[in-house]
Amino acid sequence: MAKSFPTLALFSALLTCGTAVAQTTVDDDGFKQPLSRLKFNPGLDQREFERSTLSALEIFDPLESWNRRVYHFNYRFDEWVFLPVVDGYRYITPGFVQKGVTNFFGNLGDVPNLFNSVAQLKGQRALNTTARLLFNTTLGVAGLWDPATLMGLPKQREDFGQTLGFYGTPAGPYLMLPILGPSNLRDTGGLAVDFGVAQAVNYLNMAEVASDHPEVTLLRGVDQRSTTSFRYGQINSPFEYEKLRFFYTESRKLQIAE
Repeated sequence: MAKSFPTLALFSALLTCGTAVAQTTVDDDGFKQPLSRLKFNPGLDQREFERSTLSALEIFDPLESWNRRVYHFNYRFDEWVFLPVVDGYRYITPGFVQKGVTNFFGNLGDVPNLFNSVAQLKGQRALNTTARLLFNTTLGVAGLWDPATLMGLPKQREDFGQTLGFYGTPAGPYLMLPILGPSNLRDTGGLAVDFGVAQAVNYLNMAEVASDHPEVTLLRGVDQRSTTSFRYGQINSPFEYEKLRFFYTESRKLQIAE
C-alpha cells in the first residue's frame, strides 16, 4: 500500500506543473470574461431589439392576414367573454368541485391519449394510460379523483396531431383557430380525429350525454380555459403574435419527439 504514495505524489506534481503551464500560456484575451468586450448600442430599446431578431421566429404562415384577424378576435373574446365567465365559475364553484370537474374531463381525455399511444407503438405509455383509466374510473369514482397520479402514473398527453407528426407528416401552414387558439393544418386535422375517437368510444356514455346537453360541452370548455394559464397580452410585446406562433410550433416539435 505504501508503494502507491510515490505514484500519487508524482501525479500530483505533474498536475501542478500542468496547471502552472496552462496558467502561463493562456492569455487574458477576453475568453475568460467574454462579456467584458461586448459592444452594444445603449440606445437600443426593447422593440428595436425584438424587431431585429424576428427573422429567428419565422414560421410558414401563408394565411397570416386571416390568422391575425382571428388572433385579434380571440384576444377580445377572451377579454370580454371567456375570462369573465371563467372568473364567475371560479367565484361560485368551490375549489374541490373545480378539481373534481377537471379530473373528470381529464379522465375522459385519457381515451384519445390511449388511442394515440397505441397508434405510435408506445407500449409503456399505452400501459400507463390504460392503468390510469382503470384506477381513476373505479377508485376515483368515474374520474372525480385522480389516484393514478398519486400511484406514480402521471398523465401523458398524446393527440392525433402528434401521431401524424410521429410518422413524418409535416405541420403544414400555421393556423389560428377561433377560440381554440394556435394550431396548424396537421394538428387541426388531428383535433377532428380525436373528437371522432371520443364520439365512437362514448366512454362513460359522455359523448351521448353531451350531444343531448350542450351545457356539458360548455362546462368542459370553461374548465379547460380555467386550467390554462396563458393570457393574451401577458408577453407584453407588440410582437406577441410572432412569439406565440414560434412557441407553439417549437413546443409541438418537442412533444412529437418525446
